[in-house]
Amino acid sequence: MNNILVTGGAGFIGSNLTEALLDSGHSVRVLDNFATGKIENLLPLLEKYPDSLTLQVGDIRNMEDCRKATEKIDYVFHEAALGSVPRSIKDPITSNEVNVSGFLNMLIASRDAGVKRFIYAASSSTYGDSKSLPKVEDVIGKPLSPYAITKYVNELYADVFSRTYGIETIGLRYFNVFGRKQDPNGAYAAVIPLFVKKLMNHESPLINGDGEYSRDFTYIDNVIQMNIRAMETTNPEAINTVYNTAYGERTTLNQLVGYLKEYLSELDPAIGQVEILHGPNRAGDIPHSLANIDKARNLLGYNPQFSMKQGLKEAVKWYWNNL
Repeated sequence: MNNILVTGGAGFIGSNLTEALLDSGHSVRVLDNFATGKIENLLPLLEKYPDSLTLQVGDIRNMEDCRKATEKIDYVFHEAALGSVPRSIKDPITSNEVNVSGFLNMLIASRDAGVKRFIYAASSSTYGDSKSLPKVEDVIGKPLSPYAITKYVNELYADVFSRTYGIETIGLRYFNVFGRKQDPNGAYAAVIPLFVKKLMNHESPLINGDGEYSRDFTYIDNVIQMNIRAMETTNPEAINTVYNTAYGERTTLNQLVGYLKEYLSELDPAIGQVEILHGPNRAGDIPHSLANIDKARNLLGYNPQFSMKQGLKEAVKWYWNNL
């Protein structure tokens, strides 16, 4: 079993990944500053795995925190970032400090600590204004937001570090991940938990635009599988590259709301009558997103188990019991 660092391990994806790694018998150290993560996501795990899970409160913008976090670590899962396109448009400087400077700090600390492999959260926003569908890893366009720029810079740094210093890196371009523990609160909440919360409160969700923009919504358990396969692969062709991390199916926002109303109204029939509102398109949003996942299937053996609708049913159940 390995000693593993998960940065951002108190967040949505990070805490689910931490749980899966602990369940598999690994020792995990979490580095988080709780800017967006929540201690509540870790408390049950700290109780269940007192000898295997350690929490380091710190910031990836602080090099000393990064060096301390990577001591005696075999694998790094770098999930820490400031997400959200609108947040980056409002405050590009902080997004850059966290997502670029913090990323570089973690790469340097991992290199100097002799980490075996650095697996990091990349983003489908890197495809930018490329109109080709489905998205294939080596065809990208110009970024459409400060956030997208930061995630593309991550890929460039990882590539240079693998070539120059020999550290193994794998980037996972996440496509609209959703599922348990995704926070429905705050100004930058993701669309699915936000809509679920609104519908459960009999409030009207607001769709940006006409609702025909589409996304490759990807359930959290598929993403966990992808991360584990990225760590476990021994195929030399599979490292020092990036992968689409998705299901490979697109859903419009109108369809998404229809599914949510259908599944939630089984629990509360009044939800079926909630009106849906439409507003203007949001700056920086790409119209359509759909992943080709052949590369991950072929090189990593990735085999996503949850379709969007299967994942949505699981997520709705979780929110119903936990909100």
